[in-house]
Formats: sequence, C-alpha cells, structure tokens
Amino acid sequence: MNYSNTTQKTISYIEENLDDDIVIDELPSLIGYSKYHLLRVFKQETGKTIGEYIRHRRMAMASLMLLDSDESILSIGIIWGFQSQEAFTRAFKDIYNLPPSKYRKIMRTLLIKKEEESVEDRNKVEKWTLSGSNPEIYEFKLDPSEFHTGKQSGLLYGKKETNQNHFATIMQGFQSNTSKGKRLKMSCFLKTEKVYKCGAWMRVDNKTGDVLQFDNMENRQIEGTTDWNYYSVILDVEEDSEAIHFGVLLHGSGKVWIDGFQFQEVSKNVQSTNILEVNPLPESPGNLDFSD
Repeated sequence: MNYSNTTQKTISYIEENLDDDIVIDELPSLIGYSKYHLLRVFKQETGKTIGEYIRHRRMAMASLMLLDSDESILSIGIIWGFQSQEAFTRAFKDIYNLPPSKYRKIMRTLLIKKEEESVEDRNKVEKWTLSGSNPEIYEFKLDPSEFHTGKQSGLLYGKKETNQNHFATIMQGFQSNTSKGKRLKMSCFLKTEKVYKCGAWMRVDNKTGDVLQFDNMENRQIEGTTDWNYYSVILDVEEDSEAIHFGVLLHGSGKVWIDGFQFQEVSKNVQSTNILEVNPLPESPGNLDFSD
C-alpha cells in the first residue's frame, strides 16, 4: 500500500476512536512520531489537517445517522461530540450547506425517489465508465449507505458468479495539458469486502495512445476485507503526454467502495510508483561467442 506508516497508523487510530474524545496533541505520543512530522505528513498525503479529517468523518457518520435512524438531531450531535444542537448545526452546515433537519428531509426524499427508478437509470454514475474483461457480470453504482466523506460512495462488485480470470474497472480520463512536466499524485479512499484483489490505478498516454507511465498497485494489491484506508499512485506526466486515465480495478469476486479521489502535484523527491521500467540498450554488444 502506497501511503506512509505515519498516515496509516493515524487513520487507523482515528477510525477506531471516532466516537471518543480524540486529543490531537496526544496523537504524536500515541502514534510514535513527532508532532511536526505527524502533522506535516498527514496534511501532505490526505490534503486535510488531522482536525479537518476528524471533523469530516464525524459529520459523515452523523449524516448517515440522520438518514438511517429517527434519533433526534440533538442526540446525534451529542453522540458525535457536540454540546448543543446549535453547535452541531453550525458544524454540519459548514460541510453540507444545509442544517441537519433539512438535510434529513431532502436526502430521505431523494433516496425514496432513487428506489423507484429503474435499475439501469439508478446505476448510471456521471463521468465514470465501467469496463474490463467481463463488464456484464459486474456492476458499478452509487451507495448512499456507505461512504468515507460526503454523502455517498461508488460501489464496484460482481453481480454474478466471478472467478480469478474476470476483472472489471471503473475509469475516466482527462487531458494532461496542465500537468505536463509535473509529478502527479492521485489518491483515494477504498474499503473492501471479500475481494480477491483490487487496487487504484493511473496511466499516462501520449497522443498515439502509447503508455508512458503506469501503476495499478500490482505490487501492493488489496486483498480480503479491509476498512476505509488511503491509497495513492504517483507518476510523472511527461512533456509528450496527451492524456491521463485513472480508476479502480477489481479482480474476481468481492466488493470495493470508492470515495474521495484527489489529484495534486508533488515534489520530484517523492518516489514515483511507475511500474514500467525503462531498460536502455547497452553501449556495446556482448557475449558474442556465448562464452560468458
């Protein structure tokens, strides 16, 4: 998995204690890193401060409770660390642009409407394409009941019997113009259930469609059942590039939930994960008489 041990341990601790009082100043000693290192690495890799991450995760869980339970807004706010309904409402509006009561009413109405739609319409996910060896036996749809941040995640899974030779990917592409000459980091959060193997991927192509850079996490595949975690791919976008494609690949059976894609430029000091090795030709021929 391509994220630092610092970030991995911090996220795991936060997720395990999300409904408890997490004191950020105590995290360095609990995680085992200096405060400066912890705060710098976490913000660099996730794009959020630790406080922002905790706040977004708690609001995500609160929003789920608003949809799935009849608990009062005050009770939900108290569960997620707020002393009053007013404080909870202010924090909720900062992220969702709606007060909790209105969010509950609107989202429940939308969910009812979605259940009434046809399967074909419900499974269309804007901008994303489902592809692979056997896309007809896989399904990709939105899942409002499981997410890392925001309101819903994407869910990719085998809807029929699958084996290790089957695979599917959700993907999209965009022009590389604004990223040429840069080292680009794509990151996302993934959660899995009984997957054979899966991973995020990114590819950089030139104008003739040749692959210049590629990584599909083949050397660090996700297997089995895992909770939400952070993954990234880092590639150089060369000057002769034309397009960048990315997505998530699922081999065989299981389910993978996908959320929070981000792209950011990183320093050339950050190691690339490109798995396409360029082997230059030797300066001269050798072993011409087969004696070596």
